[in-house]
Amino acid sequence: MTSFVVFKKKMSLQRSIRIKYKLNDRIFIAIALLGAILMVLPFLWMVSTSMRLASEAFALPPDFLPNRFSLENYLAVFESPIPFPLFFLNSLTITFFVTLGQLITCSLAAYGFARIKFPGKNSIFIIFLAGLMVPAQVTIIPLYIGMGLLGLVDTHLALILPALTSAFGIFLLRQFFLTLPGELEDSAKIDGASHWTIYRKIALPLAAPSLAALIVITYNSTWNSYFGPLIFLHSWEKMTLPLGLAALRGYMASGNLSVIMAGVTMAILPVFLVFLFAQRYFIEGLAKSVIKG
Repeated sequence: MTSFVVFKKKMSLQRSIRIKYKLNDRIFIAIALLGAILMVLPFLWMVSTSMRLASEAFALPPDFLPNRFSLENYLAVFESPIPFPLFFLNSLTITFFVTLGQLITCSLAAYGFARIKFPGKNSIFIIFLAGLMVPAQVTIIPLYIGMGLLGLVDTHLALILPALTSAFGIFLLRQFFLTLPGELEDSAKIDGASHWTIYRKIALPLAAPSLAALIVITYNSTWNSYFGPLIFLHSWEKMTLPLGLAALRGYMASGNLSVIMAGVTMAILPVFLVFLFAQRYFIEGLAKSVIKG
């Protein structure tokens, strides 16, 4: 009889714990859902505004959905004096080479900091991390002077060359390479593999999630960059998409708001697609990169 009472108390305790966990899960899901809605609403409003007439953009009280859905604003973007396709291509070119460069340079440097022993390694790495605290506005004057001496002002190389590597990318990949088991490296060395072979055939394939995370972060920051192109690019045909969107706003933001939102929607689309395809690897890469600090 005593054992039955104990068993019954245990079952009751387990049941109450399960109910508590279910309640906590539901609360967490509700909060996460509310946060997701609050983050998605501005994008939905942007798309909605891009499909309505300009006269409806400032209507009071505002309507979330337009009275009549139309794609005329998207056509107006291409019909405007601003060469939107050219700006789109310029941004795509710069973003591609910057992203590719960071994948190569950051992975090489990160592997060296994580798996190769050399004097002053930790001190040099700390100096790299200190660079993250320096805003771009602090270094823009000497960088502009240097690009001017090289004759690269008003060229895309002025934006590509300084961004071919980043301290954050090195840090992100280094943290992942530190998590690799030493037995993999030891067994490869026994088979006669050099560090270059280990890096190329073992480390890089295993680092695919972290590389995907770096692609998303670099692609997003380069694609949306406004400050650098504003300083270095002067010719109309060399400008990037953020500068084109600023020009689309017109003087004193007098442009058609619905047309502007159509341009912004098309500008966001590539970043959205990249994140959509790399989302799983992006989250997995960030999770693995913070395991070991």
